[in-house]
Amino acid sequence: MQTKVQVDPIQFEVIRNALLEATEEMAIALRRSAYSTNIKTRADFSCAFFDRQLQTVAQSFAQPSHLGSLVQLVPKVIRHYGVENLEPGDAILANDPYLGGVHLNDITLISPVYWNDEPFGYVASLAHHVDVGGGAPASVGAFREVYQEGVIIPPVKLLRRGEIVPDVFRLVLAQIRSKRETAGDFRAQVASNNTGVRRLTNMVERMGPDVMDLYMNELIAYTERRTRAEVSKLPRGEFTAEGYVDNDGFTEEPVRLAAKVTIDDDGVRFDLTGCDPQRRAPVNSTYGQTYAGCAFVYKCLMDPDVPVNSGFYRSLRMVAPEGTVVNCRPPAPVVGGWETSMRLVEVMLKALAPGLPDRIPAGTKGMICHVGFGGNDPGRNEYYCFLETVAGGYGGRASRDGPDAIQPHGQNTENAPIEETETNYPVRILRYELVEDSEGGGRYRGGLGLRRDYLFSDHEASFTILADRDRWGPGGLFGGLSGRKATYLLESGGETVELGSKVTVQLKPGDVVSYRTCGGGGYGPPEERDPELVLRDVREGKVSPDRAREIYCVAIDTEHWKVDEVETERLRSGRTRSNGATGGRSEQEV
Repeated sequence: MQTKVQVDPIQFEVIRNALLEATEEMAIALRRSAYSTNIKTRADFSCAFFDRQLQTVAQSFAQPSHLGSLVQLVPKVIRHYGVENLEPGDAILANDPYLGGVHLNDITLISPVYWNDEPFGYVASLAHHVDVGGGAPASVGAFREVYQEGVIIPPVKLLRRGEIVPDVFRLVLAQIRSKRETAGDFRAQVASNNTGVRRLTNMVERMGPDVMDLYMNELIAYTERRTRAEVSKLPRGEFTAEGYVDNDGFTEEPVRLAAKVTIDDDGVRFDLTGCDPQRRAPVNSTYGQTYAGCAFVYKCLMDPDVPVNSGFYRSLRMVAPEGTVVNCRPPAPVVGGWETSMRLVEVMLKALAPGLPDRIPAGTKGMICHVGFGGNDPGRNEYYCFLETVAGGYGGRASRDGPDAIQPHGQNTENAPIEETETNYPVRILRYELVEDSEGGGRYRGGLGLRRDYLFSDHEASFTILADRDRWGPGGLFGGLSGRKATYLLESGGETVELGSKVTVQLKPGDVVSYRTCGGGGYGPPEERDPELVLRDVREGKVSPDRAREIYCVAIDTEHWKVDEVETERLRSGRTRSNGATGGRSEQEV
């Protein structure tokens, strides 16, 4: 009879946190080594460690959306390339969206970790590169096929025995506009992976491979137990909802998304049957992108302390019919897949709201909201590319307002500071401010949207908007109103033109592009909002006095900056609220 080895709880915690810190140190190395603002400042990257069975063991928490997609990509890449074709010091580069990947900008570097000439595991870094070629600078735009979106990289060796393979590196960089930045970012990923390999090798050397295997398997089993315990606390049943991406970039027909979330003793099942067929337009999500959205929603239902590894994913089930916008087939374009995945998160949360009213927020920004532009830098006389995403309002919640101007859900990127942007790129940011009155009214209001204006004073540039929410703002919950929709404007030659949410325009010197993102939806009837909170919003310039009166039924004495209690009582007692009231149309009404 075999004796079961006892797991020491103290050693378990030491190894568990050491594994996590190895991936966090990878993230630090990547961020500090990167060239582009998108990686070094906005933190648009993630890192992970997989064991020799290709189970996820530890993940750094930079981008939750990347983490779910890495779970799909890394095992498929290793099996496709063949572990027998690897040796110490090698690293595989890949971004194939139809081999578990996502959109082409997100490129993954995978390095094996060896012990005594045997593979012990794999470290991976995924980074969003500012340009990968294709039809527009920053490689975002309304394209018809994936081949127009940039360079597709099947699993190939970027490193052989610790050295960059020159031919492969030159071939990839030849497709890319921002060669200096991109080359630097690739080297930053190499530094990140090398850091992970060193840390994991040191751990095996110190603990021994058998002990590490034991505790890694126990960590995965522990996570599965914790995850199932959290699921046991959730209400049982089926929850359904639908929502829409406003348009596909080529037609005005909305893209329908449908979700049925089933919570049972086996975990949570996300059934996406009923979503629209894939389109020849930039709104298709790959299997990996969709899985990442489901994983994010699943994690939101857990105690924050539950680890994220293969044990977490075992009780997550997803049905995503092939050939739809949530599991597209080649050659469908996928550059806007994260926009669809983000909106799908909103749909799944909306489905769960009746069962978990105290935990689900009203509608949020619900889009990635890409900014991509490029041209010839007059100062450096080289082609430059810039990419960032603009924040928006978060939805109101059961006990508090939605935060203003954030990157919600699985996005989690940071802003690109004005000073750094203007120092490194030939653009000026004229305005960067909250959008007054953009919130969805509610007992707890939604967060405000953001305005960001880009001036190109001395050169021609190509500018791409790849976003959404220009038809309907984020919906409210339980009587809350929708947030204001987003608008995208071009100021050129003294005229202002409203642009679509998925468009590329050619700019002349002096042109300005203005983003004004949507506000979050409100939670609960706005006339139930505490008048003192409305007064605070008015004093802070977030809500105008007229809107306070019209939406919240609160009269503000702006001469003395106080609530007119008599007039407020009259307004609220006589309020007969209609369903479409001024807060903007919600997705539920589409």
